[in-house]
Amino acid sequence: MNHHLKSNYDEMIVLDVSPESAGWEYLSFRVVKIRGEQVYLHSTDDTELALVPLEGSGTVHSRGPEFNLSRSGVFSEKPAVLYLPPDVDFMVTTADTFEFALGWAPATGKYPARLFAADEIRSEVRGGGAARRQVHHILSHPMPAERLILFEVYVPGGAWSGYPPHCHDGYGGSEHLDETYYFRTDPANGVALHRNYRRDVDFDEIFPVRDTDLVLVTQGFHSTAAAPGSNLYFLNYLAGELIDDARKTPPYDDPDYAWLKEDYNANLMRLPLPFA
Repeated sequence: MNHHLKSNYDEMIVLDVSPESAGWEYLSFRVVKIRGEQVYLHSTDDTELALVPLEGSGTVHSRGPEFNLSRSGVFSEKPAVLYLPPDVDFMVTTADTFEFALGWAPATGKYPARLFAADEIRSEVRGGGAARRQVHHILSHPMPAERLILFEVYVPGGAWSGYPPHCHDGYGGSEHLDETYYFRTDPANGVALHRNYRRDVDFDEIFPVRDTDLVLVTQGFHSTAAAPGSNLYFLNYLAGELIDDARKTPPYDDPDYAWLKEDYNANLMRLPLPFA
């Protein structure tokens, strides 16, 4: 399967990834946009599911309480995140337009349905130098879920994210996690680069990503760079071998570059050069 996907706004389901289409085991992912009288129907079956609003407003209807979600945009505010356990049939409606992301993974039903409010979501600034970014832990440990892990990341133009590159595919003793990267840019014609690569086999892919693109991380180390003038947002869904509290396990950094965490400005060339 192509690991770099383009959104299709001619359809209600804008992006759609399944374990079968991605060639992995755990994670399914969709971006959906409904308009006016359209209704999105879904059953969680034997999975847990997290719904993240991207833009607009809508209502999630199920056997239990209704959940109202809204967001003016991913660069404007944090979301509320809806968590649903297995065996829930639901529909999403809107009075106008509503664009949202869904991800789901196998689960046994340990945790009940819950709406995580925006003020419950922890934020932090990570990295430094040209690898400084802001991370929103929209569904990560200690927030309760069985397999799902979600982050929203904001990268200033000209900066890197996920640097040093890291992996979670079994290499270096890491646990396996499937992962999707859904991108938005500011401005909308912005551009970024995403790389997946391995140290032990011949695997290296680099994608020029644009607004609303999706990249699959099926294996290897990975990192992302935002072009100057292109502020970058991406939404990560992850699911795999880590369950419950084990979801806090960090990924494995590429040992060739892990030293950068000690000093992100180390080995920085200063301009003008003395021999200019």
